[in-house]
Amino acid sequence: MPPTVVAVIPARGGSKGVPAKNLAAVGGVPLVARAIRECRAARLVTDVVVSTDDAGIAAAARGAGAMVIARPGEIAGDTATSEAAVRHAMDSYEAEQGRPVDAVLLVQCTSPFLTSEDIDAVAAAVVEDGADSALTVAPFHGFVWRDADAAVDAVAGADATADGGHGVNHDKSFRPRRQDRPQDLLETGAAYAMDAAGFRTSGHRFFGRTELVRTDPARVLEIDDPHDLARARALAPLLDGPRPGALPTRADVDAVVLDFDGTQTDDRVLVDADGRETVAVHRGDGLGIAALRRAGLDLLILSTEQNPVVAARARKLKVPVLHGIDRKDVALKQWCEEAGVTPDRVLYVGNDVNDLPCFDLVGWPVAVASAHDVVRGAARAVTATPGGSGAIREIAGWLLGPSL
Repeated sequence: MPPTVVAVIPARGGSKGVPAKNLAAVGGVPLVARAIRECRAARLVTDVVVSTDDAGIAAAARGAGAMVIARPGEIAGDTATSEAAVRHAMDSYEAEQGRPVDAVLLVQCTSPFLTSEDIDAVAAAVVEDGADSALTVAPFHGFVWRDADAAVDAVAGADATADGGHGVNHDKSFRPRRQDRPQDLLETGAAYAMDAAGFRTSGHRFFGRTELVRTDPARVLEIDDPHDLARARALAPLLDGPRPGALPTRADVDAVVLDFDGTQTDDRVLVDADGRETVAVHRGDGLGIAALRRAGLDLLILSTEQNPVVAARARKLKVPVLHGIDRKDVALKQWCEEAGVTPDRVLYVGNDVNDLPCFDLVGWPVAVASAHDVVRGAARAVTATPGGSGAIREIAGWLLGPSL
């Protein structure tokens, strides 16, 4: 019987550096869903488990095909260790599934460019090559310096003297050429594998013989602050390449149903002294919708608000509209029946919690980048563009190609 290899993805909801970080979209896919996708594609991984304390992350994880284990509050705070989350997930998995874990992986979804090949490599080091633990590393050629003043203050107190900065992995008086220095390896923070029994005994991810699995240094990026996230989004088109199934194409979709407020607008309403309301829309969205219509897709605008603005915009776009709808899911189901459209082949675009029932009905629930955290978590794909700023044009590009 093949070994049981469980990939655990710790994903707290309380990130401070980047709020709702684990649901942030890179390449149109939430970080937690990217990690799940690569784990599920790995040859040796038996099951993928997300340990979280957040409802939005849990919804995203289930939507991406992972098991979800609710993390207790005592191991979900800022000082909680990843090891604690992994141990709890292992125990919960074994209790639920009724079988022991042979090897456990710790996979960090804040490393957006981790690949299934990397995951398989650390798993294979343990289950096939006999290592006790393994981790991803990348070649590193830099000279590391340490501020001696800070180090002395921390160790000896403020009265100690220091000589300024000093080299950590080199003697500052001797700077050998790169080819003359030993090869340093940087821990990427992306993926770790451990023999399950050894991990329980040691309580730490590094024990026994630790195998170093080399990865592509171009893919090493950990998202800790907004600048890291912006860099990841810029790199995604270069590093992701074509990944079947990550985003919908025309072959996946027969109809596109659009929410209005917050999806085709930025969710703001301007009200004049007479109570008249106006909103701002994006011309690019109009071009995208026209292209979808020409491509033969069925289109519908579905809105809770009963508003002349919605009707006027629908007339201009030549798209049918249902507005003033309390139960959008009921209206959507009825529309699908009347239009002869299979719900599994509907792409629904939304931004707020009243869109969630529709998300449950369709094959392609899509959230705009500015959507509520829970909505982004429940989406199968997330735009990189906020609502009202061209998000619908971006989706049209997914379906019809970027040159439309």
